[in-house]
Formats: sequence, C-alpha cells, structure tokens
Amino acid sequence: MLATASSVFAQQNEVSNVWVSDQGDGTYINPILHADYSDPDVVRVGEDFYMTASSFNAVPGLPILHSKDLVNWTLVNYALERQVPIDHFASPQHGNGVWAPAIRYHEGEFYIYWGDPDFGIYMVKTKDPLGDWDEPVLVEAGKGLIDPCPLWDEDGKAYLSHAYAGSRAGIKSVLVVKPMNWEGTKTTGAGKMVFDGHDAHPTVEGTKFYKRNGLYYIFAPAGGVSTGWQLILRSKSPYGPYEEHISLAKGNTPINGPHQGAWIDTESGEDWFVHFQDVEAYGRITHLQPMSWENDWPTMGEDPDGDGTGQPVLKYKKPTINAKQAISTPADSDEFDGDDIGLQWQWQANPEATWAFANPAESKLRLFTAQLPEDAKNLWEAPNLLLQKFPAEEFTTTTSLEFYPNPKLQNEQVGLIVMGMSYAYLSLESTEDGIFLNYVIYIDAENGKPEVKKEITTLDTNSIQLRVSVSKGGVCAFSYSEDGEKFEEIEETFTAVPGKWIGAKVGLFAIRNTKTNDSGFADVDWFRFEK
Repeated sequence: MLATASSVFAQQNEVSNVWVSDQGDGTYINPILHADYSDPDVVRVGEDFYMTASSFNAVPGLPILHSKDLVNWTLVNYALERQVPIDHFASPQHGNGVWAPAIRYHEGEFYIYWGDPDFGIYMVKTKDPLGDWDEPVLVEAGKGLIDPCPLWDEDGKAYLSHAYAGSRAGIKSVLVVKPMNWEGTKTTGAGKMVFDGHDAHPTVEGTKFYKRNGLYYIFAPAGGVSTGWQLILRSKSPYGPYEEHISLAKGNTPINGPHQGAWIDTESGEDWFVHFQDVEAYGRITHLQPMSWENDWPTMGEDPDGDGTGQPVLKYKKPTINAKQAISTPADSDEFDGDDIGLQWQWQANPEATWAFANPAESKLRLFTAQLPEDAKNLWEAPNLLLQKFPAEEFTTTTSLEFYPNPKLQNEQVGLIVMGMSYAYLSLESTEDGIFLNYVIYIDAENGKPEVKKEITTLDTNSIQLRVSVSKGGVCAFSYSEDGEKFEEIEETFTAVPGKWIGAKVGLFAIRNTKTNDSGFADVDWFRFEK
C-alpha cells in the first residue's frame, strides 16, 4: 500500500472536483482540507511542509502530506505500513490505534510520536519522508498515555509532553512533561504534572511542545473536541510553573471547537496555525489560521476586539512563500491505471495480501471476496473494507465494476458502502437464482442490531455502476445503472454518521460467509468523485 517515490511525484498535481481551498487569486478559504485529517501536526524543513494526522485503526496509518504553501496539500506517503502489535490489529479496532501524533525534524531525521491508548507512546523516524519509515519503537509502555510531543533543548536535554485518556488511565485533564533520552527512544523518568485543567480547562489534551525566545510553550486544546478552545501555556522552565492564555476560540463564527494542531512558521517569517474542526459525519476537517505574537503570547485567526483571543478566518490571503506551488489536493478519484492503487485508500485493519491487487495491464483493481470472521455480526467487524475519507460537504461518488462470483459458492457480495457507526450499501450478491442487487441499511452496527435489507432487482449482467450522492448533513442517496447512462434511484435515503472518533467513509468491499480455496472477485474499473 505504500507508494514508491516515482508514484509519489506522479500524484503531485491532483486537483479534486469537489473541494479546493486555493481560490486562484492569492486567497484561500477554510477548511484547507475538507476531509478527516484529525489532530493535524506540521513541520517545516526548508521550503517544504509535512503534515501528519491521527489515523486510529485505519491501515496504512500516519498519513504524510506535503505542501509548499500550507494551503495546497498532496498525500504523498504513510509512515506506518501496518498497525502494531500486528496480530492485535488484524481485526478492526475501531477508535483505537494511532491517536494525535506530533511530527518533528531533529538532526537530519523526521520523527513522529503518537499515543496508542492501550499500549503506550510509539515513535517512528526516517531521513526521507517520501521513503520507508523505520519500525515503530515503544518509547513508553502504559495505558492511557496519549498526545505526546518531543522537545530537544539547546542544552542537550530532551523532553516529552503528553496527556491522559481517562477511559484507560482513570485520570484526564492533566498534562505532564517527562525527561527523554537524546535519541528519542525512551522516557527516562516519571516526570512532573505541569498543568491541571479540571477547573477552567476540562479535557485539556493534545500537547504540542515548543521553545521560543527562551520560553517553553505547550499548545493544548481544551473544552472538548466539538466545543473547545486553544490553550497556550508558557513557562521559563520545562517543568513549570506555567502561565495560561486562550489564543483561539469560536467567537462570532460558525467554526465550532477550533483547536488542536500545529504552530508553523514560513521562510519569510510569517506564523500560522493549522487545526481541526469537528463536523460530525465529515470528521475533523483542517483549517489554517494566521498567527501573530504580542508580549510573547500568540493570537490565532482575527482578533476584532483586541483581547488577544482570536477567532477563525473563513477566507484569507495565502502565506507569503518564495517556492512555486501549483493548486493541488489529496487524491480522491482513482482510475486504477497505475502500478498501485491510490494513497487515499485505507483498510479497516491490517490487510492480507490476497484481498486486493492492482492490475495495471487491465487498468483495474481486482478485489477478491474474503471470508467474514466467524464471530462477525456485520461489516463493522470486517477487516477488508477498502475506504477513503469524505472529501467535501457535497459530492457524488460513482464506481464501475464487474462481478465474477465463484459458481460453486453462494452469498458472495461486492458493493459500494458508506461506513460509520451506522452504514448503508448497494451490493451485488450471488445466489442460486442469479445475481441480486441489494440495498442494506445497518443502524448502530457496533451493537449488532438487525440489518434492513431490500432486494432491488435481479441483474441480467455482471457489469454495473453504483453511485451515492451525498448532500448537506450527510444525506446519502444511492442509485445504480446497468448501462452507464440511466441511473435508477433507491427511494430510501441514509444519513451518514461518524465512525469511532472519525468521520464517515466511502468505499468498496468484497465478502463471503463460506470458506473456499478459490474465491470470486470484482474487477473495479474506476472510482470517481464529482460535484
């Protein structure tokens, strides 16, 4: 699933048909990414910016995005080819895995730290962010250790800040700083509690650790994912005591909970802040705010009342840069005509090699049906869903495929799915009476409530186009076409809902409920997004 350098650069000029932030006139609109790049962090090396984000249980994990101007981003790699521990993440672990990473550049290498709430704080590193990343190192084992960030100080000492997940640790709303070895591979002491947010800043978390003008700063979101604000802590010592300041809040804007992200500067000396906004089924979308300093305190966005707490901008002039940057976006559509499938695709769990094959000779993706786990109640527990993020508020996704079931089997299925805590799909199912087209809605999938299945028609062909149109509020209308021209609409709509800590996703699946030595398959010709 990881791309080579040649395929990375082949994707540099992707421009989405459904969302582009760059307005082409020297301005941009927020969000810069209308997709679920949750808990973003950014580092600059020279004129290049690299972003990573939470990926939770999705595989590959830790996306690497690249930009020259902080507005136009391209998905270029992943830092985590498989989730660790490997066997544990062979089955879907919804909401677990990679939480809130921090990316840094230190002594010629890129480092990413993240907290897995069940196993501890991990680190991966590389000299080339477009190439292979080293195997993960467990920096500190433990339950509920989340949102870590390293700081290498000028005096040769290194530190790691982090927060706690109450669901595992039994405590939350406190931040700690711990000593760490210079290599960044392990913490070397219990550390100190440097901030308690229970009174004024509940659910403080998401630490980002910086040093500026001899002062130590911890940037930390507080107040909750969808309702909070950006807290700044400042001290003369890494262990405190810390003063506090709110640098960004909703203010008089429609941007709820603007917080958790990256302070980044440009070569021209400008300061910017990249953060997320939680928009339910669409996930945590990514915004860019101008940032200024006064009396060694930052203010983000615009500050109409001059109190030092900014509010988000909806449109603004682009950062001043010297490098050339074409308008670009992360890929969404995929023609499957390269040597590998696009980087926008992720599995629900660590994949098996037999699930999917790029077939460049035919310019198609071949998906073999995989047997559902024996104890699976529904597709919530299917590891082999091939999914990608919603790329805009409103869009239409259409895919063209051919289904070749094993004639000796029954109940093989392939289809187009909108996946979340509840999900819906159109599928082709093999039966003794032929291939049926079904429409299925599954509410509260995690708890295994019964599905609602409707048989739409018996198909006269194994070739079909499946479509879902998503309108405001995540309302999904499915349709299909046997000739590629006239689409028959499914009367009942489905309203997308988030997954566990993530937005809804759209994608493909190929499943069966029986064991075989030769499964059927689907050949997917393309998967396209349009307005």
